[in-house]
Amino acid sequence: MSRKRQQAAANQVVSSPTAIERLFAQALSLHQQALLADAELLYMKILERDPSHVATLQLMGMVAVQTGRNDIAESFLRKAIGLKDSDPTIHVILAGMLLGQDKLEQAMAHCMRALALKPDFAEAYLKLGDIFLRLGKLPESESSWRQVLALKQDSAEAYGKLAVIFDAQGRRQEAEAFCRQALDLDPNNAETCNNLAGIIYKQERFSEAEAFCCQALKLKPDYAEAHNNLGSALEELGQLEDAMASYRRALEYKPDFAEAHNNLGNVLNGLGRFNDAVASYRRALEIRPDYAEAHNNLGATLEDLGRTDKAEASHRRALEYKPDFAEAHNNLGNVLSDQGRFAEAEASHRRALEIKPDYAEAQSNLLFCLNYHPDLSAEEIYRAYQEYDVSFGIPLRSTWRTHTNDKTPNRRLRVGYVSPDFRYHSCRSFLEPLLAHHDKTRVEVYAYAEMKKADDVTARYQGYAEHWIPTKGVSDEALAERIRNDGIDILVDLAGHTAGNRLSVFACKPAPVSLSWLGYGYTTGLSAIDYYLTDAASVPAGSEGLFAEQPWRIVTPAHSYRPTAGMGEVSDLPAHRRGYITFGTLTRSVRINHHTIRVWSELLKRVDGSRLVIDSLNFKDPAMQARLAARFAAHGIVRERLELGYHSPPWDVLAGIDIGLDCFPHNSGTTLFESLYLGVPFITLAGRPSVGRLGSSILRGIGHPEWIAGSEGEYVDRAAELATDLGRLAVQRAALRTEMERSPLLDEAGFARKVEDAYRQMWQRWCTRDA
Repeated sequence: MSRKRQQAAANQVVSSPTAIERLFAQALSLHQQALLADAELLYMKILERDPSHVATLQLMGMVAVQTGRNDIAESFLRKAIGLKDSDPTIHVILAGMLLGQDKLEQAMAHCMRALALKPDFAEAYLKLGDIFLRLGKLPESESSWRQVLALKQDSAEAYGKLAVIFDAQGRRQEAEAFCRQALDLDPNNAETCNNLAGIIYKQERFSEAEAFCCQALKLKPDYAEAHNNLGSALEELGQLEDAMASYRRALEYKPDFAEAHNNLGNVLNGLGRFNDAVASYRRALEIRPDYAEAHNNLGATLEDLGRTDKAEASHRRALEYKPDFAEAHNNLGNVLSDQGRFAEAEASHRRALEIKPDYAEAQSNLLFCLNYHPDLSAEEIYRAYQEYDVSFGIPLRSTWRTHTNDKTPNRRLRVGYVSPDFRYHSCRSFLEPLLAHHDKTRVEVYAYAEMKKADDVTARYQGYAEHWIPTKGVSDEALAERIRNDGIDILVDLAGHTAGNRLSVFACKPAPVSLSWLGYGYTTGLSAIDYYLTDAASVPAGSEGLFAEQPWRIVTPAHSYRPTAGMGEVSDLPAHRRGYITFGTLTRSVRINHHTIRVWSELLKRVDGSRLVIDSLNFKDPAMQARLAARFAAHGIVRERLELGYHSPPWDVLAGIDIGLDCFPHNSGTTLFESLYLGVPFITLAGRPSVGRLGSSILRGIGHPEWIAGSEGEYVDRAAELATDLGRLAVQRAALRTEMERSPLLDEAGFARKVEDAYRQMWQRWCTRDA
């Protein structure tokens, strides 16, 4: 047979109705196997012979939808409807296609037509719920999907969609229940596993969220969204390297996944790779310029890099796109605090709390800001701490339970330390001396570590504690129960209102005795915490009313200091070499205000030719340098007398300073100890308890109360007096390290005994009072 006659015979076969049906069955089978291109070829073959084959037109429309050719899909489906308007299925398919094009009114019309034709058509209600959801009509969406379940009780898809809508409404328990029902009906649905992981993640059950993400990825290994959610869960569990790998895997499968770029930026920030984090956020913003969360995270990282002006701009950009973004208002407040714009900072934190009243971090940052405010009284500041207790402390008293600890007064005590800073952090200089010298016959040490990233210092801390309990990703309720089950007698907060604190756990009162010490320098505001460990120099008699806790005073000082390795020896007096006095401070910008600038300017005028060094991360930014120089210029101090910048480590900077200047009304901290250790005396102004009296405690501890001023005028006088006799200043410089080594400031074992005695007395008081 010739080729021409063969083709003619084939055409005759295809033209017969039984052949079309056979070809349709074959095409449908290919379609169901997701072999779309092969199915489409056969559908087209059928339509060449029968252009009015409605079922084929319908399925061609579906293939076009599945391959993203919406215009072609609409053409086929409308032709099918023109031939058979009474088929509700075609209307629902067309509605879904129109929904994908955001043609919501047209999609709604076709859904309603389908329901008019078939009132009990579950698929039409399913799609109608999608349309209402896109329109923001959540009650109507819920009603539509509940109608699906009334018609089709085993609809896993309807259960899954209801779970999503409940999650969007914050109805987490209902969302979880419906998601689990969907998964029971369809265990191999990767999307449902991923959605359940997201719902559980928002309930801070991060280990469970991780498990469901892994289940989703077993079902669908290239599921970018599940890789992204797995990264989020791992990040909360403190597994930053693994989280980073998950985000990168998500981006392998979906390179333009803005959320994954943003999340990768977050984990890079947590790893201290700030420049890489900035690059990730910027990539997210290239993909989605209106991505408010990425603008906000970029701002926070720029602040970590000391680029304060650019950080402010990023937070403000976030708020342009999302005006009610509580986190961006909070972070903007932090940046404004660093710039000394306290009224604006307070307003930003309060705006965050208006939007999100349960935002404990914003409340903590507000308190942090108020601590540095140069013009508020201690009483005004303390009122804000009382507000914190009302909002975040007192409501948790309903969770308190009677403690059943053994009341033997002199037994070995279980002491739990709660901190995010068991790592390379300034706290190590004070916490290590205590933990390293604890008498293990008197105390059994538990460390509750809120760690994102461990380091070499973490390993040392693990050696000091008999029990090391990672708490990252553990809910407040679960951690409080763990502490209670561990039988902790004395629970110690080491963070106060600093980042990573677990004050909500303390508000649950999981131990009979609790206290706060070290990390914050002032009251927590929580009446649930029994004591604030301090000394008489920091919290003088009569100031108890400024603390939610009872101040428990040990013999001054309330710290023991361990110098950092590699600080070097004490240098010769710089003034002998330079011919002028160099005053200096390593403080953060937040402590420098109009009072300190005025006083330091007066001092520079009093001491001819003197200069002032101000060195910290904030002054890495040239804009911050220029702003500070302008404030000094307003007092007649020219730029040439100021040395502004940032060096890390700062040992060479300290070696070039003759006399240190403490800040007020909020004193500096670790840098004051470092100054003395490198031979640099400092002048402090005794101000507010206790953030304004740390300098006083240190100087009384080393035996130099003469460097403590009681007024701004006296501050200038004492600093100027130190500068008048270079010979005496040089002798003092050479002797300071030895004085410090012989003082209680470096008596690590002695300090540990003082603290253990305090714990014992606190414990015995509880035993007596409880009995």
